[in-house]
Amino acid sequence: MNLRTLLLGVSSAALLCGIANAETLTIATVNNGDMVRMQGLTEVFTTKNPDIQLEWVTLEENVLRERVTTDVATKGGQYDIMTIGTYEVPIWAKQGWLVPLDNLGADYDVDDLLPAIRAGLTGDDGKLYAAPFYGESSMVMYRKDLIEKAGLTMPDAPTWEFIGEAARKMTDRAAGINGICLRGKAGWGENMAFLTATSNAFGARWFDEKWVPQFDQPEWKNTLDMYVKLMNDAGPQGASSNGFNENLALFQQGKCGMWIDATVAASFVTNPKESTVADKVGFALAPDTGLGKRGNWLWAWNLAIPAGSQKTEAAEKFIAWATSKDYAALVAEKEGWANVPPGTRKSLYENAEYQKAAPFAKMTLDSIDAADPKNPAVKPVPYVGVQFVAIPEFQGLGTTVGQLFSAALAGQMTVDDALAQAQQVTTREMTRAGYIK
Repeated sequence: MNLRTLLLGVSSAALLCGIANAETLTIATVNNGDMVRMQGLTEVFTTKNPDIQLEWVTLEENVLRERVTTDVATKGGQYDIMTIGTYEVPIWAKQGWLVPLDNLGADYDVDDLLPAIRAGLTGDDGKLYAAPFYGESSMVMYRKDLIEKAGLTMPDAPTWEFIGEAARKMTDRAAGINGICLRGKAGWGENMAFLTATSNAFGARWFDEKWVPQFDQPEWKNTLDMYVKLMNDAGPQGASSNGFNENLALFQQGKCGMWIDATVAASFVTNPKESTVADKVGFALAPDTGLGKRGNWLWAWNLAIPAGSQKTEAAEKFIAWATSKDYAALVAEKEGWANVPPGTRKSLYENAEYQKAAPFAKMTLDSIDAADPKNPAVKPVPYVGVQFVAIPEFQGLGTTVGQLFSAALAGQMTVDDALAQAQQVTTREMTRAGYIK
């Protein structure tokens, strides 16, 4: 055997040994477009880190939340990296369920993270407990051709009255066009994200300063009445089953005149490879009613390490890569700047190439900056959170109330009945949990 053959044999054995000894990270993530894209690009990471292999568990939003909550609470160790939201991070960090991200690397540049997003991921000890993959607010996405055909001009900052008028005028059921598409699928992060944020603009709130539920107040009735009537007049059939992904598909197929939802959708609806109306889309701020609050939320999907993981060093290395400036540059190279995950870094919004490629960049940043989690409602509230209430009980309460409001949208109960039951169940649970004395 010559030296070259011997060396090849040794190096092949070493490579096989390296793969055999590789750590496998199990990553739970949501089936949103940016996350699916990330999975397609992770070979770049594993090539540079052959000692780390990745196993993906991709789930629908409500299912993801249920599974990761169970796993993290029991320290089950089923996942090494979890995709979690701005709601969970501070609550779980306080419970000791998350590993602080202390070793993201010298070139990670934590100070480049947008202040509003970073604040929601930082614990009481000042440490970062999750890294944002993308951040978002919400805004109006609309068909410029249809609004023009209706004889209207979309303001940069519309009212709900204008949105209602425009939606009804743009509706053409015979042509398969619904004036507006809004979330109806039950879930604290689905229909209740939209409705809670919207209710802020109507002067509503989940609780008063003494944690007494407020669903029996006129502001919530005005919110839900408007929503159900508007969706009956101008929304798609079966709207009570539609969440983010379903409405995205409808809009891309040209079946919605307007869609009020996450700013992250802007790159998908303007992508000619995916959207039949890519060149016809305009953007506006989430609507208001003149009371001083708009219905725009604040959210980030983040990567975090549960305390039950035994592979924290490798997990942190992956998180640092997937939420880095280099990852943004990789997406830009492969997919174009418009498709870079938005809403996390100041440097992205200072990038001239991104501004040129993404007509929605300024509206996204303005919407994120306008959200105020510490003062979300017109009246004072005892909680933090725009489209959620940052208490552990909200996950269950939000889903229960979401089921009632989805039933009202489907015509299975009246608005008054849905609100009365929401008031009853929320009062009972908040009393049981000790909030109401």
